[in-house]
Amino acid sequence: MDTRTANLSGIARLGNTDLDVYGLCLGGNVFGWTIDEERSYEVLDAYVAAGGNFIDTADSYGRRGSGGPGESERIIGRWMAARGNRDELVIATKVGMAADRKGLSEKNVREGAEASLERLQTDRIDLYYAHEDDRDTKLKQTLRAFGALIEDGLIRHAAASNYTARRLEEALRIGEQDGMASYVALQPHYSLMEREYEQELAPLCEREGLACLPYFALARGFLSGKYRADGEQIDSARALGVRDSYANQRGFGVLEALDEVAAAHEAPVAAVSLAWLLAQPTVAAPIASATSPRQLAELTASVGLKLSAAERKRLDEASR
Repeated sequence: MDTRTANLSGIARLGNTDLDVYGLCLGGNVFGWTIDEERSYEVLDAYVAAGGNFIDTADSYGRRGSGGPGESERIIGRWMAARGNRDELVIATKVGMAADRKGLSEKNVREGAEASLERLQTDRIDLYYAHEDDRDTKLKQTLRAFGALIEDGLIRHAAASNYTARRLEEALRIGEQDGMASYVALQPHYSLMEREYEQELAPLCEREGLACLPYFALARGFLSGKYRADGEQIDSARALGVRDSYANQRGFGVLEALDEVAAAHEAPVAAVSLAWLLAQPTVAAPIASATSPRQLAELTASVGLKLSAAERKRLDEASR
């Protein structure tokens, strides 16, 4: 099942929900962390100007200054209030990984949603994720909490992130019961460099009609093309982790294939990487973050970029 059939504007229905979303979900993890509020507004404004309407954040995002965790939500909330555009947007956030609110107990889910609503300055969350599976809490308790939030109008839909196929399938069966929420989407780690999702989770999402919204869609920046075998060394803790994970024969082979496809389309390498994901049957919108409008433009170029079957095969084979 294809969970997203885009129209010419790049906006399409998200899986089996009533949400219409842009083909690139803007990651809010950088807001209040690597960029301040002014630069965050610049990126958010540029995203909306490009046609975007789908923003992803979490109660644990944000470390800059005194804001701490939750600062990403606060920045997005203040920006929406300043622009008066809440009704034009689809806002996704998460619960379960914040330092002061770990886990998916009924109390945590309810209080987490209320706190996120206050920071976002809104009356509802469109897509509310379990940020990671909580094996210490019964799935029934978590899904009952999400169900109550939907009943109260505080969230529109519930979703899962970082679940195994077995646990996700169990959650979906429980979600069919009265008073429970049924997950409508999955946010997994998925990219050309990370393809484990395809083994068990993709068939499950296809069978159940769940929309896939991949995080680390650019493999923490590697698939943007800024890490090269003979290129400039980037000095940061994150860069060291990226090089350790992907700077190898396979990784540079993927970049070579991306360069070929990007040249054929006169498109940024990052756009091709995201377009490959968007072409996968279960993927509704990859999630990617930007720290400047210029960087964002490379990402939004993916939405209208159509790869041929031969190009997708070339990338598939290089990344196996």
